[in-house]
Parts: sequence; C-alpha cells; structure tokens
Amino acid sequence: MAKCANPFANGGRRNPAYEPKKRNKYGAQRVGEHASRKEHNRAVQLKLWQRAGVISNLREQVPFELIPAQYSVDTATSRIAKPKLIERACRYIADFVYTDNETGQTIVEDTKGVRTKEYIIKRKLMLFRHGIRIKEV
Repeated sequence: MAKCANPFANGGRRNPAYEPKKRNKYGAQRVGEHASRKEHNRAVQLKLWQRAGVISNLREQVPFELIPAQYSVDTATSRIAKPKLIERACRYIADFVYTDNETGQTIVEDTKGVRTKEYIIKRKLMLFRHGIRIKEV
C-alpha cells in the first residue's frame, strides 16, 4: 500500500506518520532519560565523581514541595465530606541532589540553558521555604 501525500486521507483521522516531530521550546534535544545534552553530560560527570568517591548519594529528578495543595472544606453540612482541591501543590524538581564528601554538604543542582521567570520564582521559593540554594550549572 502506497503512502498518500494527504495526511488526512486516513478516513479523516490524523496519521502519526505525517506529524512533524515536536520541538522543545528552547531547542534542547532529549538524550536518553535527560531533558538536554547538557544535563546528560553533567549526569555522566557526576556518576564518574561518585565512582571516584568525590561525591555520594547521587539522586536525579528529586521533587521538593514549595507550596502545598490548597483544599476547601464544606462547613455548611455537618457530615464529613471529601475536601475539594482548589489549587494543586507547586513543586520544584531538581536535576541532581548529592552529598559532597569533602564538606559533607548536600548539594541541589540544576542544569540551566535558559533561566525562565518560572524557574527564578521557584529558586527563590526553595531558598525561602527550605533554606536551600540551588547550584546552577
């Protein structure tokens, strides 16, 4: 069966073979499990450091809750009701968290290509809420 040049020739449904590949907003290309080549290279470097004993307890994609979820409780009825979710929790997901063996400090690290406004706000909330400064690479 020959491919037709019309992407909608499949009975009016979209044909995924003709869909263009979705591009990242900032041009980063996924490499394996990582969001960008820069993040992948940093992961490789940190894993080598862990094997060499420079760092320990390396973890990837670690979530931190910045603002808890907001619920409303119906006080009009006296019976126990399931709370209604008003706003979901706001989280920051760190690229890497590890312990520096020389100082004993826990380091929270993020590989950044572009510092977005959303990231800057979350970085400030991490410092305010958890007292953690994010190391940007």
